[in-house]
Amino acid sequence: MKYFVLIPDGAADEPQESLGGKTPLAAASTPMLQWLAERGTVGLTNHVPDSLPPGSEVACMSLLGYDPLKYFTGRAPLEAAAKSISLGPLDWAVRCNLVSIEDSGDGPTMVDFTADHITTEEATALLESVQEGLQADFPSLQGWRFVPGVSYRNLLLYQTDQEMKCELGEDLRTTAPHDRINQQIADSFPRGTGSKLLTDIMAQSEVWLKNHPVNEVRKSKGLGLATHIWLWGAGQRPAFQPFKSLYGVDGVMITAVDLLRGLAELAGWRCREVEGATGYLDTDYAAKGRAAIEELKSSDLVCVHIEAPDEAGHEGNAAAKVKALEEIDEKIVAPVMTYLESTAADGEPYRVLVCPDHPTFCSTQMHSRGQVPFLIAGEGIKATSATTYNEAVASSGPIVLTGSSLIGHLFQEGLGDDLGE
Repeated sequence: MKYFVLIPDGAADEPQESLGGKTPLAAASTPMLQWLAERGTVGLTNHVPDSLPPGSEVACMSLLGYDPLKYFTGRAPLEAAAKSISLGPLDWAVRCNLVSIEDSGDGPTMVDFTADHITTEEATALLESVQEGLQADFPSLQGWRFVPGVSYRNLLLYQTDQEMKCELGEDLRTTAPHDRINQQIADSFPRGTGSKLLTDIMAQSEVWLKNHPVNEVRKSKGLGLATHIWLWGAGQRPAFQPFKSLYGVDGVMITAVDLLRGLAELAGWRCREVEGATGYLDTDYAAKGRAAIEELKSSDLVCVHIEAPDEAGHEGNAAAKVKALEEIDEKIVAPVMTYLESTAADGEPYRVLVCPDHPTFCSTQMHSRGQVPFLIAGEGIKATSATTYNEAVASSGPIVLTGSSLIGHLFQEGLGDDLGE
């Protein structure tokens, strides 16, 4: 049996006036997803427990079959795992965004949580200066270092091999910058043990970045500036059980996002890097489709994560979200299904799971908690009355109350009658 899992990040949404009262999923032309829906089960699930933030770090963990209430310790430790950074029992990881903050007249406002999609090369140069500033302006801090990632997505690590306790505590709470877009940030700074340290570093970063050569070049080109760093998603190392010990199969992850790479690493999966995969609307969808087919030839399970729908939602761009979903259908789902149908004809059956992690509403440009539509199809899957795949159709199907149990249904025998929980 071959298993294909597709995560269109943030694809679920509300009806949009600009789309004639349809959601992006309903407005998009997705003939292959429709074909799968007609032959499988379409329903609803929820990957975000009420007590946790509605971010991909929680929702994707749940989607991959790990209960966030048991395994979630913070977003940054997952991204550290993606870089093969081993956190010790006293170590901490903190997510570090390069952002654009401007004074709107009523106070500082989060203008862009990506610093106008700053390049990885630019971000690396900026973080070198930020590290120098940290050492110069906070000389008493030991064991802290910035680690460049991809574009605006970076890390701040605290690591020590001594019995030296970190200033951060389990009660530390932070705010994701993408949840404050075009909003004032006065009430969005860290709270709890260690919050003053993180807030002071964030404030001082304005000085470190203000006249940086990278920003000067970007300014001359009319590009947005990286005015500050924003620290959030702090946590310590999580303890995952290997996916194979839970579900009996190995997995391969195809993604451009460190968070998903980290989840894969902790689950014991291999990550496949794809040239042209950007984690944005300009990603090479076709390259991801080709990579998925190549991996399916030798792997039990292949998961493709696409960030583009989520990015469109954060930009409030419903049309771009529709376009991303159509690209996913045409350039990933269609070729993968052509391959799986050919292997099925040769005696190798398959099953497919399609599910967003969480809604990202174009209206608010933020992640939201709540139900998302799932689709399961393939060998032994009971076909329901679904005629296509979207939120409205899913609302008439079964409901899987605990999102982390959804992927388990993919591996069950005689699937179909037991999906409603």
